[in-house]
Amino acid sequence: MELMVIQNKVHTLRGCKIMLDFDLAELYEIETKALKQAVRRNIERFPDDFMFELTREEYLSLRSQIVTLEKGKGRHAKYLPFAFTEQGVAMLSSVLNSYKAIQVNITIMRAFVNIRQHYIDSKELGARIDKLEDEMQIKFNDIHQALSYLLEPPQKERRQVGFRQKSAK
Repeated sequence: MELMVIQNKVHTLRGCKIMLDFDLAELYEIETKALKQAVRRNIERFPDDFMFELTREEYLSLRSQIVTLEKGKGRHAKYLPFAFTEQGVAMLSSVLNSYKAIQVNITIMRAFVNIRQHYIDSKELGARIDKLEDEMQIKFNDIHQALSYLLEPPQKERRQVGFRQKSAK
């Protein structure tokens, strides 16, 4: 299973990286219904920071972004999907106890680590770019000042040439 396939199924919602139940069911090669039943039977293993149910608005927003459902009879979900955080996905391996579930879980965990590392790398790159921009701005200001001096060098104050009248006292 390719990491990119999994990374494309990771979304950001409520400030968390999450995976949706139907995407996980597809990866585990089980029905979404079976995945949800296993989770509900073990709901104490899934606190709110591990798994939560999407609101209708969140679902519609995500659906329009990722175009998950096909048109046609029976293609629309009756129930709102569950969203699993990284910890929730890890917990699924204890609920879905099969060889396939373990292998998929390992790959998913690697994908989450990969995404996190990419995020850290991009933050570091952003900081380096900001630092370079600051340095370049200082250099640009110095060059601008030098060019301004060359184009309009400062003039010494000259004494007036010519006849001066003495002021009357």
